[in-house]
Amino acid sequence: MPIGPLTMFAIYIICWWVALFMVLPIGTNRQDQPPPTDGSQWGAPDTPNLKKKFVTTTWVGAILWLLIVGAIFTGLVPMPEIGAV
Repeated sequence: MPIGPLTMFAIYIICWWVALFMVLPIGTNRQDQPPPTDGSQWGAPDTPNLKKKFVTTTWVGAILWLLIVGAIFTGLVPMPEIGAV
């Protein structure tokens, strides 16, 4: 096994984080009304749909993770032998 479970989990977390920033701007519309009076920010989206975006981020992150871990296990990305002299 070229990498351990903790490393695989760390790779998934990084993939999930990158996918989150890819998914967040999708489908957001800013408030095109006059300046808000309820204390919200002018550039804030009307409906952020965060639950849907987190679910989308999870499966996109899983696909990215599968591609990266698959590349590592098939040898496309060579891993150095630690401790080998």
